[in-house]
This record gives sequence, structure tokens and C-alpha cells, in this order.
Amino acid sequence: MAPNLKEPSLHVWQQVVQSALLEDRSEYDVTTQSTVLTEQIGTAVLRFKQDGTLAGIRAAEAAFKHMDAETTMAIALPDGTHVESGKVIATVEGKLRAILSAERVALNLLQRLSGVATLTAEMVTIIERYPNVTIVDTRKTTPGLRLLERYAVRCGGGSNHRDNLQDGVLIKDNHLAAAQDRGIGISELISDVRREIPHTLRIEIEADTPELAQEALHAGADIIMLDNMSPDVMREIVRNARAMQQTEHVIFEASGGITNATIEAVAASGVDLISVGALTHSAAAIDIALDISVN
Repeated sequence: MAPNLKEPSLHVWQQVVQSALLEDRSEYDVTTQSTVLTEQIGTAVLRFKQDGTLAGIRAAEAAFKHMDAETTMAIALPDGTHVESGKVIATVEGKLRAILSAERVALNLLQRLSGVATLTAEMVTIIERYPNVTIVDTRKTTPGLRLLERYAVRCGGGSNHRDNLQDGVLIKDNHLAAAQDRGIGISELISDVRREIPHTLRIEIEADTPELAQEALHAGADIIMLDNMSPDVMREIVRNARAMQQTEHVIFEASGGITNATIEAVAASGVDLISVGALTHSAAAIDIALDISVN
């Protein structure tokens, strides 16, 4: 299990699952209701069909129990576990109608979250020889699933960026353009922002050139996002800043199109954080099967 794993509350799981079951009209499963008797009891086995990292087992449990509170699920492996193909992760017992009507929602969430955890774990493994570098997610999440997808990132060994727009200041190119239109530079902008926000919040500046990164550094930014830069350029920025003893309280974050093929070189550049939008917007679902037997 990932060391920084903190599970969402039961309410969060139930809220997402209930919305998904409503969308699927699970209470009106005409196929199951016309082919399965009310009193039929069954057992379902959930099994990974490929190697991956497990996340979202509570979503599956919540889906089955929502359809019938008497359904039981024996969880064989906890979230955050690396699972080999063919391994059983849980066994469900109860009314066959309830299991079948909840099946698709349970699998959709389980496969999606396990895909996020798996991609995260792959990237974490690639840079494991850089222990001072942390992989974080972004706000590029599936609407309505942010809390669960961020949890899946933690299951894979990653960490989380700001959760929402209230959690921190991230001044990007469009914000800078709006300020420049008013004749305001970065230094003045940061001073204005500090007067408006609580002292507990950090200010991050997105920089897509070495010159902008240097300006943000001199202006007193807490975090500088080096966006879409090559590892060599990032290395030079970080090295120069540290040589001038300008980074005692500054965090450098790398961002922009980072993949499994490029993340090791990015980690070697000396940055502190690597933010990867692909963890949540491009992770492939893990193939997980549900096999039924009638008792």
C-alpha cells in the first residue's frame, strides 16, 4: 500500500456510486429482471486480467451494497497493492439480481481508478533513484471523480497538487497577460496577491522561458512551474538559482507533456516536483473481470 495513502470517506464513495447507478438506471435493469429470479443467490469473483495497481475496491463494494444492503464482499487485497494478472481481489455474495445490476458501475470505477494508480506506480518506479523528487497530479480530472482519482494517484505512490482553485495561487500565462494589460509586472502582481490571500497560501508562477523563471524567482514566488521546457534547460535554471543561493524557500516544479519515456530525464534535472496531467486524463483502464457462479 502506498505510504501516504488516505482513503476518502464512505460518504464520498457512496455519493459517486449512487450517481453512477442512477445514470445507469440500475433499479430498472430490464434484462436482469426478466432473466434472473428474485430469490436466486450468486457468488461473483473480481479478478485482474493484467498486471496493475489496485485502487477503488470500496467503490465496487458500495455499488453492490447499494443495490442490496445484505450483499457481502470479502476483500482479498487492499488498495495500493500491485496485482498480477489472474489474481482475485474480492469475492461478492448475495442476490444475483443485485450483483448483476451493479456490475458495470462497479467495474467502471474499479477499472478507471486502478488505471490511474497503475500509471502513477509506473512513473514512481522509473524515478525511484531520485528520492527527493515527487510526482504529483493536476486538476485535469474527470468531472465528479476528482477526489477518487486523486486517491488513486496516492494508491500508486504519487502525491497531489492543489485540490481546487481555493487551495493555492497558480498564476499562469493568461493571468500574466491580464496583469500586463494593466501595466502590472510579476513583482507588483505577487505583492498585490499576497495582500489578498491568507498567509498560509503559497504563490506559484508558471514560466515557459528561462527569463520568466528568473523574473519569478526575483519577484519572490514560492513555487516556479517550469512549463514545457527541456530537461537541459530546467537543469540550467535550477543550477543557476541554487548557485546564487536563491532557492532556500523556492520549489521548482516541472510540467508539460511528461511521459514514461521522459520522466527520468526530468527528474535528473534537479526539480522538486513533477506534475503529470496524464495520470488522470490519459490513464488506460485496467482490465478487470467479474465472473458469476449461481449458488
